[in-house]
Amino acid sequence: MEHFVVSARKYRPQTFKDVVGQNAITNTLLNAIENNHLAQALLFTGPRGVGKTSCARILAKMINSDGNETGEEDYAFNIFELDAASNNSVDDIRSLTDQVRIPPQVGKYKVYIIDEVHMLSQAAFNAFLKTLEEPPKHCIFILATTEKHKIIPTILSRCQIFDFKRITVKDAKAYLKYIANEQGITADDDALHIIAQKADGAMRDALSIFDRVVSFSGKQLTRQAVTENLNVLDYETYFKSTDLIIENKIPELLMQFNTTLSKGFDGHHYIAGLASHFRDLLVCKNPATLELLEVGEQTQALYQEQSKKATQEFLLKGIELANDTDLKYKSSKNQRLLVELCLMQLASITFDGEKKNSSRFIIPPSYFKKLGITPIPVKQPAVKAQPAKPTVVENQVSQHSETPSKPSPKITINSGKKATSGLSLKSIRTKKEHLIKQMDVVVDEENLPREKFHEDDFYEFWNAYIKQLETDGKMNLASILSIDKPKLKGTTIQLTFPTSTNKVEVERQQYDLMQFLRQNLKNFDISLEITVNEVMQSRFAYTPDEKYEKLKEKNPNIELLRKAFDLDL
Repeated sequence: MEHFVVSARKYRPQTFKDVVGQNAITNTLLNAIENNHLAQALLFTGPRGVGKTSCARILAKMINSDGNETGEEDYAFNIFELDAASNNSVDDIRSLTDQVRIPPQVGKYKVYIIDEVHMLSQAAFNAFLKTLEEPPKHCIFILATTEKHKIIPTILSRCQIFDFKRITVKDAKAYLKYIANEQGITADDDALHIIAQKADGAMRDALSIFDRVVSFSGKQLTRQAVTENLNVLDYETYFKSTDLIIENKIPELLMQFNTTLSKGFDGHHYIAGLASHFRDLLVCKNPATLELLEVGEQTQALYQEQSKKATQEFLLKGIELANDTDLKYKSSKNQRLLVELCLMQLASITFDGEKKNSSRFIIPPSYFKKLGITPIPVKQPAVKAQPAKPTVVENQVSQHSETPSKPSPKITINSGKKATSGLSLKSIRTKKEHLIKQMDVVVDEENLPREKFHEDDFYEFWNAYIKQLETDGKMNLASILSIDKPKLKGTTIQLTFPTSTNKVEVERQQYDLMQFLRQNLKNFDISLEITVNEVMQSRFAYTPDEKYEKLKEKNPNIELLRKAFDLDL
């Protein structure tokens, strides 16, 4: 078995021209070398696998070459690499500073490359400060790190900082295509694009994934082989899901999601990918933003075709729902149900081009459309202003003052010309018709206020309602509501009564109570929960004996008073 060298080592850049995606930095370093304008302390910072250490090695080799050497010549004896992760003590830095004083035997410079420099201890950083600020003329320090924020400011101020950026998907795909041609591998454009996307801006990760997929599929690299090996959801899944959502096919959509889960994919990954798919479709809507779509040419044509089927409003609402599910996924106890509910909501956004959740209609307009009927929105009738007429009480007062012997007038509902008895069948029928007219007004429950309120405000209005009952003469209900102090749990009012009679009495008249609290607290989610606890009966005295026992518990001397005067209960 021959020794295998991974692509990340085999194709490691040997010159600045080989470095992928860092043209600004490589050009700056080349110009600094040519113009003899190179700083003695450099800091290379950026994500993993973007070429920091490779650029440090190339720079160290270039500053020691004079143009007359052969390609096989090596300057490794002038390049010192130190891994700060394992050599992070003060003694390691002191040993390094002692070596710095010795000039190079061959070449112009001694280059010290300290990798993962953020791992140095605080004491090691302090021991390194003076040497870094005033190094000998023959020394150059190149520090490399992925976490610049962990380096103390006094070190940063002594270095010339170069920020390496993530490698774009386009650059990574082009380099992977070059390597595939070098190795004689036939690779699909979409397959290389998926590998570049999976690498997330790191060229070393892209080459590692490339080696793994080549080991799996051989010399023929297809999109299907890449998605199967990397366990990623390909575009076809999201294209099919979006078609089912647009066509409102909820059962088929749920079955497709179940198939996706059975293949070992995570629901979180699926819903996040669906949100990204909607974003890509939205990008395709405008030719000016089409370049933001980082996919192959064949896939780009599919995106453009499907974007014509979906409206911009649908895509924006879809992104909102999918993103909301993405945020709630980790905290949800039933994660599958959460995703399925989101899919059903997505498939219900549109129906025959109209929104289903129209609050103006009791029955969806699409139902009438099938029957060939044009629906009419229900509107609240305008109340016409009428001249003020004397009330029943005023009539009674005026008539009693004129003819006291006359009987009082009949109670009327409508102040028309013809009076109607309040107890007649006609008055009952008139009242019923009035209630039916009131029911014609559609209440929009979605827009009712649901403001947050403080517990102190709740008890203030609770006591105000009890006082209002006492003022109105409803002493029985007022005393029942005063039996137990209500407990507030969220928007639920919890009451406990000693008997079921109290519970029934409150439930019969709870409408006015709830209406009063909801309107004053501006929250229509408030609800009432009543329980019966028979143990509470012992806390309330009903008979004379029970009342006397209660008094005796408060003041035992009352028993002496009763015996002294020989009192009876």
